[in-house]
Formats: sequence, C-alpha cells, structure tokens
Amino acid sequence: MSILTLVFGILSGSLLSVLVGIVGSRRRIGFGWAFLISLLLTPVVGLIVALLTDPLPDGGKRWGCVGTVVAILGLLFLLVFLLLLLAGGALIAAV
Repeated sequence: MSILTLVFGILSGSLLSVLVGIVGSRRRIGFGWAFLISLLLTPVVGLIVALLTDPLPDGGKRWGCVGTVVAILGLLFLLVFLLLLLAGGALIAAV
C-alpha cells in the first residue's frame, strides 16, 4: 500500500466525519460530538447516532470552537495532500 493511498483514506474519512458533524450541528448532539463519534467509530455509525438525536427546537446550529479547528485541520491536510500529489512521490523517496 502506498503512502498516497493511506493519505487519501485518512482525508476521505475525515471529510465524511466533517459532513456527519455538519448534520449533527443542527441536532442536540452538536457538531463536536457527532464529529468525534464518526471519527472514532465510522462515519456511518456517527450519522446514525446524529440522526437519532432530537433536532434543535429553534433550528439553529451548535458549533462551538470545534468548527474552526476542524476547518484549519482540513485545510492543512488538503495542503499536505496537494504537496504530495504535485511532488509525484519525490518527497517520499527522499525520506
């Protein structure tokens, strides 16, 4: 298994967990818990848990500071992935 496959798997799992967190942000579980559950277990389990909780009564969102941290980490992972992609494996061979 190549390193790019591993990086792609981690990035896609993280992206799906962020999407589950966005679903959870409109429910009582909130973004942080939905994201954490889907990251530790699987995004499918996190989605089921998020959908089983009650929606917020006013239709608002519960983000907290987790949304900002996840956005920064997502951008960081994206930059690393693009760097590895554009380098064409030259960085991996150097290590």
